[in-house]
Amino acid sequence: MHNAVSKRAALVVDGDAAVRDRAETLLGETDFDVVVCANGAAAVDALREGGKDFVLLLTTATLAGEIGGHRLARQAGEFRPGIRVVMSTGTPETCRARMPDAAVCTRSPWLPLDVLVQAHAAMREPRGPVA
Repeated sequence: MHNAVSKRAALVVDGDAAVRDRAETLLGETDFDVVVCANGAAAVDALREGGKDFVLLLTTATLAGEIGGHRLARQAGEFRPGIRVVMSTGTPETCRARMPDAAVCTRSPWLPLDVLVQAHAAMREPRGPVA
């Protein structure tokens, strides 16, 4: 039987295929529909398409390309107000200064439990707009 209710989606964006695979496997064990992208431009395209109910973005501050991690976090909030952004970084204490208020910074490499805590929160309580 086909479920008429769409699953909430998580967008995983990282230039490292091993990190993307790890996140996809972890979040795939939850109730998320997981979409993976290798760069910020592909992620923005996925957010613009509108076919998924994205409530979680997992990315890295060091995302290479024209659309880096911080810019992606801001654009995600523009396209999907309420999306929970989780940014991995080597320096979470300085990451906060450059991040939108609704974003969470976690040490890189991220720990599965940290991601799962944020994933559960994204399912339960969407955050305010990312500004």
